[in-house]
Amino acid sequence: MTGRLRQPTGRYGGRSAAERQAERRRRFLDAALQLFGDSPGFRATTVAALSEAAGLSTRQFYEEFRTLEDVLAALHLQVNDWAEEAAATALAGTRDLPLAQRAAAVFRAYAANVTSDPRRIRITFVEIIGVSPRLEEQRLERRSRWVDFICAEAARAVARGEAAPRDYRIAAAAFIGSVNGLLHDWRAGRVDATLDEIVDELVGLLLALVRPAGPPPGT
Repeated sequence: MTGRLRQPTGRYGGRSAAERQAERRRRFLDAALQLFGDSPGFRATTVAALSEAAGLSTRQFYEEFRTLEDVLAALHLQVNDWAEEAAATALAGTRDLPLAQRAAAVFRAYAANVTSDPRRIRITFVEIIGVSPRLEEQRLERRSRWVDFICAEAARAVARGEAAPRDYRIAAAAFIGSVNGLLHDWRAGRVDATLDEIVDELVGLLLALVRPAGPPPGT
């Protein structure tokens, strides 16, 4: 299959072609969240199985996507968008709070969103790994966006006198790696802790990385 099939135009059943297309796409992504994020997983899912789970035909699949990898790519972006929206909403409501309270509120919102559905963790931290160079680039690009998010908030903390001025990119990248690893291991049952304990530990790590303003040690 070298490209998507041409899609119908015009209104049908009171809905436009664009509305019908959006509905089909949502149904395919909902089905993919179930099959990729639970059982049997991305690598064991077929186009026919995904189409059946979505209640649509394989022809309709190829009207929306070229391959199952395209579906996984779209789902990975969607899961990350949900988490970003949750973090941004929390940030907007805590901008006047001290750094420690802002960091805790934002990260709790992120963690609550990602862990609200175990399938989201699997999509974000398991199924996306090792599929193709294209998806690896997408995964790293989304990690880079989280690094940018943290660096922007660190810069705001510096401007408010809450953190020392320095380049926070390495610290932010280290923190994101810790988040990914710990949440994955927690979801896999390798870490005996509650989600609140996980979040507290990660918030503490984040605040330790964002060095407080003041004279260097020993002065």
